[in-house]
Amino acid sequence: MNIPLLIANTLCLLAFFAHTFVGDKEIRMIAPPSDPENDFLHQEKWTMARCGWHWVSFDLLFATLGLTVINFTDILTTSQTLLQVLAIYFLGYAIVWFLTIAISKSFPKNYIKLGQWLLLLCLSGLVYWGSLSI
Repeated sequence: MNIPLLIANTLCLLAFFAHTFVGDKEIRMIAPPSDPENDFLHQEKWTMARCGWHWVSFDLLFATLGLTVINFTDILTTSQTLLQVLAIYFLGYAIVWFLTIAISKSFPKNYIKLGQWLLLLCLSGLVYWGSLSI
């Protein structure tokens, strides 16, 4: 059993559930008030943000399923390559997240309060580490 991959798989699954359910509840808190006569632009932009939000939810689900297949089956013959691509994928997400915080308006403890970049770095490292023992 590959412990780093198992930890990454578990973290990814937990992140999926938190992002999908808790995150959607939070994003609904900033939904624009319903004004069917005048405010289509705000509703359109909020709906686009919500769709983007759940795009990431799907990414987390798909990564979880991929890690589960690699962890518990021998179906894939190129597991090491796929894991290295996934590690780069998570690293890319972490960099984009970190840079977006850097170019956005600052608020107290913004890198801590929006610390998803740290989770993504951990996932990247765990997946890469796990790929070395495949």
